Amino acid sequence: MCTVCGCGDATVEDRHAHDHHHDHHHGHGHGDLHFGQGAAGVAVAGMSQERIIEVETSILAKNDRYAAVNRAFFAGRGVLVLNLVSSPGSGKTTLLCRTIAALGDRPLAVIEGDQQTANDAERIRATGAQAVQVNTGKGCHLDGHMVGHALEHLKLKPGSLLFIENVGNLVCPAAFDLGEDAKVAILSVTEGEDKPLKYPDMFTAARLAILNKTDLAPHCDVDLDLYEENLRRVNPGIEILRLSARTGEGMEAWLDWLGARLAEKAELAG
Repeated sequence: MCTVCGCGDATVEDRHAHDHHHDHHHGHGHGDLHFGQGAAGVAVAGMSQERIIEVETSILAKNDRYAAVNRAFFAGRGVLVLNLVSSPGSGKTTLLCRTIAALGDRPLAVIEGDQQTANDAERIRATGAQAVQVNTGKGCHLDGHMVGHALEHLKLKPGSLLFIENVGNLVCPAAFDLGEDAKVAILSVTEGEDKPLKYPDMFTAARLAILNKTDLAPHCDVDLDLYEENLRRVNPGIEILRLSARTGEGMEAWLDWLGARLAEKAELAG
């Protein structure tokens, strides 16, 4: 989590105290190391498991307060919010551009998260949709506070659809609530069938997984059924769609899924 990557609130003293204290476990054999078997699920040099849990709890509690404000804002306007999460290069922005075109005049907006550049926001704006770029610098994910500020720059009509394209990263975005209705995990078929097993937190947190770039599957020696099997090993209830944002294959099922979620949101909004 973020106490490892450095974008949390852990102090320098926390990170460097007790330099020779090792609170991790070995468990794979063959000389392999596993630093995630303690109570915190992670190891940080110089920090006890108890201190890691304390720091992470503080960070996430603060984030959850911002997320709750966002969620109330969305609920009051009947806005459906989807947090798109993935590795870099999965095709999130291409999928968004094709989705926006297919939705026609449906009111929607996009929050784009990246460490640097406004490239993706510019691609979204080229479709005619409103978009706000959020650059995180060295940060590896969006958080509730960032999204709250981005909302100040968007004009969300009642009943709108808001896509949040998170920073490309299969680790930290899993833990941070942004006030969304659901996380949608996007996997390029070129990434390997074992990705759900390597990064289980992300796929456990997601309601829907999209296997994108299916047009490349015949050229990559990839087993799509194994992808689905591994996704359901970490999250038995996850919904799965196969599509190609480039060719349009499978897009209809994605649009139907969006339509069903919009109908649910409208019913909740009364």
